[in-house]
Amino acid sequence: MTLIAPTMQAFFAERLTKQRQASPRTIASYRDTMRLLLGFVHARTGRQPSAITWDDLDATTISAFLDYLETDRHNSARTRNVRLTAIRSLFHYASLRHPEHADLIQHVLAIPPKRFDKTIVSFLDQTEIQALLDAPDRARWEGRRDRAMILLTVQTGLRVSELIGLNCGDITLGDGAHVRCEGKGRKQRSVPLTTVTDTVMRTWIAERAGGNHEPLFPTRTGRRLSRDAIERLITKHAATASTHCATLLTKNVHPHVLRHSCAMSLLHANVDTTVIALWLGHVDVRSTQVYLHADITIKERALAAMTSTAPPGRYRPPDRLLAFLEAL
Repeated sequence: MTLIAPTMQAFFAERLTKQRQASPRTIASYRDTMRLLLGFVHARTGRQPSAITWDDLDATTISAFLDYLETDRHNSARTRNVRLTAIRSLFHYASLRHPEHADLIQHVLAIPPKRFDKTIVSFLDQTEIQALLDAPDRARWEGRRDRAMILLTVQTGLRVSELIGLNCGDITLGDGAHVRCEGKGRKQRSVPLTTVTDTVMRTWIAERAGGNHEPLFPTRTGRRLSRDAIERLITKHAATASTHCATLLTKNVHPHVLRHSCAMSLLHANVDTTVIALWLGHVDVRSTQVYLHADITIKERALAAMTSTAPPGRYRPPDRLLAFLEAL
C-alpha cells in the first residue's frame, strides 16, 4: 500500500474516533466522502484504491471530483461543501504526517467552499399542520405511530436524527412531561410536552409496550425507522393531506419543515429567540435568526408602526436634463 492508505486509516481510527470522538453520523459522512472520492479516482486512473498515491489527489483532481458531484450526481452546493469539508479534514491531518507533500496539500486546502443562494425557510401554518396530523389512518397501527411521531416532531422541533434515536425511556409523562434527546455534538437537551402531546404519547407508549431502550417509533419488525423511511412517510401523508388543504400542494413537505414549523409557532407566540434556540438545540442564537426573516407578520407589524415622512405623489425632476436621466 502507498502512504495514502495508512494515513486514511489512521485518520478514521485515531483522529476521528479516538482524538475527536466524532459521532457515528460524522464518521459515516466522512466515510462516504472517501468512498466516492476513491471511486472517482479509480475511474479516472484505473488504479485500485489501495494503490492511489498523493499525486493522484492533487487540487485539479479534487476540483474535478467536486464538479462531478454537482454535474453527474446532481448534488447541491451544500452537499458539495460537506464533501469538501471531509476532504479538507483529511488533508489537514495529512499535512502533519507528510511534510514532503506540503505544496500539494496546501493547494487542496486552498479550494474554497462554493457559495449558494440562501432561501427563506419553508414552514406550515396551523391549518396545514392539523391537515397533516389528520392524514394518517388511525385505524391502522402504522397510522397511529405516524400521527404520534408527526405531533411530537411539530411540537418539539426534533431533528430527524434525534427522532430516530429516541427510545421509549426518553419520554417522561405526567407532571413535567418532556422528551430527552441527544443532538448535534452530543449535546443533550430536554423539551417540554404540551398536554395534547402528553395525551397522545401516553396512548402510543401504552400500545407500543416497548422497553426503555427500545425505539419509540419502530418498524413492524421492531427496528428503528431509517431517515429515508421517515421522509417517505411524511411525503405520503402530505400528499393525502393536500386533498383537504390545497396550500400544501405549493410546499415541499419534508421532516425538517416540521422543525421549522415548530420554531415559527414559538415565534408567533412571542417566545424570545434565545429560548427558541435552546428549544431547538442551536449552538448559536444567530441560527434562529432565519425564522425572523421568514416571518412576514413581524415585518408587517414593523411597517404599521412606521410613520411615513415622504410627501405623497411621484417625484418630478425640476430640470429637463435630470428628467432625461431619470427616464433612462
